[in-house]
Amino acid sequence: VPLVRRRLRAAGRRREREALAGRVVALCETAGGELRAGGQPGHALAYAARRTEALGPEEARVLAAVGFGGDVPEALRAAARREGAEGLAGLAACWQVAVDRGAGLADGLDRLEAALREQHERREGLRAELAGAWATVAVLAALPVAGIGMGAALGAEPLRVMLHTPAGGACLLLGGALEAAGLWWAARIVRGGGDAE
Repeated sequence: VPLVRRRLRAAGRRREREALAGRVVALCETAGGELRAGGQPGHALAYAARRTEALGPEEARVLAAVGFGGDVPEALRAAARREGAEGLAGLAACWQVAVDRGAGLADGLDRLEAALREQHERREGLRAELAGAWATVAVLAALPVAGIGMGAALGAEPLRVMLHTPAGGACLLLGGALEAAGLWWAARIVRGGGDAE
């Protein structure tokens, strides 16, 4: 149960991280659209931030920096510290270059949006490729239970042997340890492939 709970929490954090990354992409897209429509950078960022909710708890700080002439790139970098919001660091860099060098912010946002979308698609493709490996790990986990079920169906009474005889108990402990080690190793290999993204 603790392992399943841990796994479910990790999956929930991953979904939240991916949703936030999607909102950052939408923020770049919306702000870029506003800039191309003739809006001022501060107004475009404020509009996009309110519409996409990508800045989260840092939204007030970023909007205050935009409205009162504060350090917008630093406020965006602070917002980028959350998991999934790393793309805001790219937005901070685009803003910094646009302010310091007079470069077009809309062009930078377009490139940033394209790069973030490509990164998201690459992550999704890798996750799809790893789905088969995770299915293999699940099958490996189910094999001992299936073996016990087949033995019981054949009348061999595997549970009685494992739980009431010394040799069966030793086999149960050794088999359980080997099963746990095998699952840990297989999951580690698959996670390693996922971390390579």
